[in-house]
Order: sequence, then C-alpha cells, then structure tokens
Amino acid sequence: MFPGIRWIAAVVLTASLAARAADDPPADVVRFAGLKPDEAVKAMSLPAGFAAHVFAAEPDVRQPIAFCLDDRGRVWVAEGLSYPKRRGNPPVEERPADADLASPSDAQLKDIGGGMDRILVLEDTDGDHRFDKRTVFLENVNLISGLEVGFGGVWIGAAPYLLFVPVTDWNDPKPAGRPRILLDGWDYAADTHETLNTFNWGPDGWLYGCHGVFCPSHVGKPGTPKDRRQRMDCGIWRYHPTRHTFEVFAEGTSNPWGMDFDEHGQAFLEACVIPHFWHMIQGARYERQGGQHFAITLEEKDRCQKHLAREAPRHINPFIYDHIRTHGDHVHWAGAKGPHAANARSDSVGGGHAHAGLMVYLGGSWPETYRNQIFIGNIHGQRFNVDIPVRQGSGYSGKHAPDFLNFNDTWSQSLNQLYDQDGSVLVIDWYDKNQCHHNRDDGHDRSNGRIYKIVYNQQPVTRVDFASLSDEALVQNLASPQEFRVRHSRRVLQERAATGRLGSGVHAALRQQLAKESATRIRLRALWALHVTGGTDEPTLLALLNDRDEYLRAWSIQLLCEGRNPSAAARTGFERLAREDASALVRLYLAAGLQRTPVDQRRAILEPLIARAGDAADHNLPLMYWFALEPVVGADASTGLALLERAQIPILRQFITRRLASEDLLARR
Repeated sequence: MFPGIRWIAAVVLTASLAARAADDPPADVVRFAGLKPDEAVKAMSLPAGFAAHVFAAEPDVRQPIAFCLDDRGRVWVAEGLSYPKRRGNPPVEERPADADLASPSDAQLKDIGGGMDRILVLEDTDGDHRFDKRTVFLENVNLISGLEVGFGGVWIGAAPYLLFVPVTDWNDPKPAGRPRILLDGWDYAADTHETLNTFNWGPDGWLYGCHGVFCPSHVGKPGTPKDRRQRMDCGIWRYHPTRHTFEVFAEGTSNPWGMDFDEHGQAFLEACVIPHFWHMIQGARYERQGGQHFAITLEEKDRCQKHLAREAPRHINPFIYDHIRTHGDHVHWAGAKGPHAANARSDSVGGGHAHAGLMVYLGGSWPETYRNQIFIGNIHGQRFNVDIPVRQGSGYSGKHAPDFLNFNDTWSQSLNQLYDQDGSVLVIDWYDKNQCHHNRDDGHDRSNGRIYKIVYNQQPVTRVDFASLSDEALVQNLASPQEFRVRHSRRVLQERAATGRLGSGVHAALRQQLAKESATRIRLRALWALHVTGGTDEPTLLALLNDRDEYLRAWSIQLLCEGRNPSAAARTGFERLAREDASALVRLYLAAGLQRTPVDQRRAILEPLIARAGDAADHNLPLMYWFALEPVVGADASTGLALLERAQIPILRQFITRRLASEDLLARR
C-alpha cells in the first residue's frame, strides 16, 4: 500500500472509531459493590415512605434461586448450590406411565438426592421484618429452579423432574414421604439457567411455570415413550394439581424467569435479550430468541409430521408463518446496536437487557398508584424496572414508568419478588460478583445470598393461617383488596373441594358474589373460585356469554374450552359472539378457545371472525386467528378456498394462499 493511501485509511479509521464512540452512551456509574447485608439496605434508592429490611442473609441463606410463601406467610426458599451443573446423571429406566403420582425407584430416589441444593422455611414470629425461625425442609436436592406450596405438599422443579413432596404436619414442616416424580424429561444439560422455573398458581387452579429457549425438554409422565412426549423450550407451561395433566400454555420469547397475573387474570411475562414485556395469551406463538416454533400439543405434532422433511426435527410446526412481537413500547438497553452492545451503558433507559422476576403489584398496602403496575427485576441494572400495562385493542401495551428501586450495588442480582399477606414485598437476591451465566463450577461465590423485604409506611406484620379459616371466611376474603388473601383463600377452597371437605353453602355464596357484586375483579374471583371447586356447570358459563362485562364473557369462553371439546351449545354461543360482540378481548379469547376446539367444528366460528376487516390492525388478532385457522385450511382445500373468499384481513389471505399452495406441492410429490 502506498504511504499516502495508508495515511488516508488511518484518518478514515480514526474518524470511524470516533464517530462510533460518540454514539455509545457513557459508562454506568454504580456506587457500590460487595456490600454487607445491613449496608446493602442502606444503599438502596427507594421512593419516599418505603424502607428495606434484611429479612435473611448469608450464612443463613445462600444463593436463593426460587421461593414462595405458604398459607401462613412463611418464606420457603430454595438454595441453588448445585448450579450451574447437575451432580451425576439420572438413571435411564423403562417404567410404565400408569401412575398419576409416580413413586420413584431406589435409583431415581438416590439421583434426586444427589445434589447440594436445599429448601429452607423462614418465619418472622416477632413481626420485626426479619426471620427468627429457620427450618431445613429438604437437603441434597439436585438443581432446583422452581418452588411452590399447595395441595398437601411442596412442588419442586429440579430438572429432569417436576417433583411433589407431601407434608402432613405444617406446624413442623418436613417431608411425609418420598418425593413423587410427576413429570420427567426436563433438560438439565444444555443450559441450566433456562429450565423450568418461577412457579405460580393461576386463577384457573393450574400450576404455571416458565421455561427458557436453549434448553430443549421433552416432557411426560415417567415411562412415556419418546414420541409421545411434549416438546417444551421457551414460553409458559401449566400442570393441573389434581387431574395431573401437562400443557404448553403459550410458546415463544426467550429465557423468561418470572410471570404473574393481574386482577383480570391476564398473564404477563418478562424475557431477556429480546424485548422484555409480553402479554401471554393461551395458544399464542411469540417471537423467539432462537430455534423454530414447535407443536404445542401431540395432536398438532402428529398433524405436522407428514409435512416435514425426513431430516427435520419431529416437533416442528412449519405453518407458524409469523409470530406475535413485543407488547412493550420500549426496551431497557441503549442504542440501536442490539441488547448486548450497551452492557453497563444503559442506565438512562433502565439498566440493560437481563431481566429476572416479575410481579404485578396487588398487595394492598402500598399507595394505590402502584396497584396493577408491573415490577421487573433488572440484573445488569441492579434495579426494579416498572411497566404500566395499558389496554390496547385485544390486549395490552407496556408503558415505561420510572424505576422503583435501585440497589446501587453491582453484585445485586434479584431473581424474583412476591407480596406477602400484608402487601409488603419480599425479594430474593442471588448476590454474586459474576452477573453472567457460564458452566464453570468455580464461577460463582456460593457464600452469599439475601432476602430483602420492602415495607411502606411501617406496615405491621400480621399472622393468619389461611388453611385454618372457615369456608365462609375464605369466601369473604375473595373481596379483599389484598391479593395474597384472595389467592390463598381460593387455593384452600380448591384443596377442600378436591378432598371432599368443601362446605355445602360455598357454591351458593360464590354464585351470589358473581351475580350481585359490581366490581369486575370480585366477580371474576367468584367465577374462578366456582370453577376450581367444581361449581361452574355449563348453564352458568353459557349464561355468562351474555354478561355485560367483557372479562366475564371472555373467561366463560376459556372455561368452556378447558376440556378441549366445547359442546354444541357452547359453539353456538361462540358463533354469535364472533358475529356480534364488539369486544376485541372477547374475540381474542374466541381465537384461543378455537385452538381447543376440534378442527372440524371451527369453521362456523372462524368465518365471521376473519371477515372483520377492522381487526387487521390489532396487535394480536390476525395471528391468533391464523393459529386457529391453519389446521382447518390444511384439512380440506375446498374449505380453505371458501375461507379465503370470506377473509377480509390481508395477512390471512396471504397465509391461506400459502398454506393451500403447500398442500398442492405435497400432493404432487
């Protein structure tokens, strides 16, 4: 190269680097790192009137990875000391899948107990916001990532297993028998920070959980053949505690580690790397960080397999031509170069892309302005971001609100947050200098871990055992502004119904709430409680299809489709709603419900939906219609052509044509 050209190239390169540096936001300045627990709460930035307390910290708790609160408000916390690697490999055994609660073999039992994780129960008996009673419930567990309490025991996610450990004496909680393997096949080798996590009881009585993207699981009861297992890698799944059935609720996003429900039963989820804010809709398919969309039922898998090339993975659905994108109007990383480009430079917009833990605040003791706001932990930003869900068309948009809390400590890594029986919020903090996942055993400081408690206006501690309350008191709690009381009361009623202990007057009292109350949230609570206790017969749900409230109409659709085979009367009601109902939310639930309706019974409901040209601009409806419509088109070309003529939504016309063409090509092979 000639000297003059080298000089010009150097000038151009210098100018380019200078321009790029000018585009980069300034480096974040975080005041502290590696604080002692009592120093850490003093360093936190909180709104006026709030105070942070050290509920528990090392050495009493280390590496808290999952937690839940029981009916007495005690904190159950799992210490993730085995992470990031599972200890040993599960035994490979051929066992029949004929038991709902499989008793593990001796080899499996040894494997379950081969790790370093343990579960603690922490209780504040004197009301000073700090635990003073500590019980070790279970030790030597392997790779815990999810935890919840209910139905006579403890539910534990510990890949490759979903476990249930019975408890009989709740005064002195300890295992009352061997762990029972409910499901196996959860991946524990590919990426152990993405497997089943952050369990949550849904308003419909199911246990919900998250799952990450690069962790391919094939889930089933022990002994289920490989080809009859359900694929799960990213999205939300659910498991019914008494019917012992497993489902994928929604598929897509990235590596979620936190989800919650608002007071209308809408599910919200946080994600990493891709945009963080998602309104989770039953049957929806969302943008994925990686990989292909998979069949979310075995029926869908069987239908799609004949269309796949021999070398294609057998779980893929090739007809998900597009997916729903973020419901947020913002991201928490700076610049336009992607989520990783501004690591440690994103303070001004929320702290960065790595999120863990999501809570819809419904606690009742914080100022009313916080109610229904969504609090999302931000690991790289050592803070709580806040999003406000705003109704938009059929769903919600997440609006950026000011951050609620900043730990001001780079070691802080909060993983989840829950409000308690008094409306105060407990936070688990992994607390580690290393903020990134890797598989080195020496990559984490296992000596640390904290649980903080955020209290407003010196809110006192109350101690109520919801499991000991009368049926009447539990029903009355459903009208409480404190959602902890509502959720625990509903679950206790569900448990009593499942064991034949529910009083004879409960259903009448709940029906009166449903009929007489004016507030939507209280009527929904009555409906959900009726449903989980077996009190919603079909006439009740069919009548609700005519209710004045769109949320009641919507939820009646979901509950009528719970068994995946709505009756002829229900389908007639759905067809009328598809033609006449002005609510986009109701149409969203119809689209979800149609995916739980036999394919040959969908057309009459689909035709008026896809003829609604005004739904073309909705964030969710065109694609939700497609997810319900696609198998109908694939089943019969003449029906597909007739639906093509009816469709007034451009993207549906495009997709129907593409699907019909794929059938034609297959027929000529």
